[in-house]
Amino acid sequence: MARLLALDRDVVVVAMGRGGPAEPEVAEVQPTVDRLVELSREGRHAASDYLETAALAGVVTIGCRRCGGGLAGAPGASNVLDGAALAAERGPELVIFDGSGAAIPPVETDARVLVTSTRQPREVVTGYLNAYRILVSDLVVLTGGIDDELVHAIHQVKEVPVVPVELRPRPAAPVLGRRVAFFTTAPADAHAALERHLRDELGAEVVLVSGNLARREALREDVARAGDADVYLVEIKAAAIDVVVEAALERGVEVVFADNELVPVGVLDLDTELIRLADQAIAREAVTS
Repeated sequence: MARLLALDRDVVVVAMGRGGPAEPEVAEVQPTVDRLVELSREGRHAASDYLETAALAGVVTIGCRRCGGGLAGAPGASNVLDGAALAAERGPELVIFDGSGAAIPPVETDARVLVTSTRQPREVVTGYLNAYRILVSDLVVLTGGIDDELVHAIHQVKEVPVVPVELRPRPAAPVLGRRVAFFTTAPADAHAALERHLRDELGAEVVLVSGNLARREALREDVARAGDADVYLVEIKAAAIDVVVEAALERGVEVVFADNELVPVGVLDLDTELIRLADQAIAREAVTS
């Protein structure tokens, strides 16, 4: 969303995460592998959400910290309001607040996008306090493909645009003809599709797909099995820097960061819906101001 809207707008992202900085930090340039390793060796969480966004979207990103998260999405504690103040000082046309897990940034906004998944039971997506999340949202992005019954259940709560998408890895550099070990947080039952995409669409020779970025011991075992890979393709999440990238540097293996491309699989086009939502939010703010 940030990458798309920044094409013709001045955009700032405020991202919060459990591993975010104690005081809001502004990332004005895209972090390099070397910079993230430097942060990791200082004891920082070098795969924090704001660093991932800054590296892969290439927009100014303000990193914030949150702790806990209530059932309705309110964090137990955060410094997001301080981060919002920093964003406001820059006077951008649009500020995008990025949630963290099930936690919602504690800021009043002009529009909201809800991301949920077909992997969750229908009664969970639309029931309990998740119905509240649907009611306060202006767009629902449904990962995991088309599920007409789930879309209908969402519409029973609120008539809101729902865009089903599939997630596909998008390397930040070409991997054509390279022997690739891919490190992700995706569940095991998605690995075959991810490997197929890397092989058939991007021309990589996939030697390993690991979904253990958030499980360090298992991740270290996977790194040991990476064999003769000449590229470690890695999402900037969890233990990406302190385990995978450190191993790559030790072995002389190239590191390529992996984004997740959202591929719409339904009738609605995601880019169109995001642009519509941003335009409406900007117009609404102009009227109220």
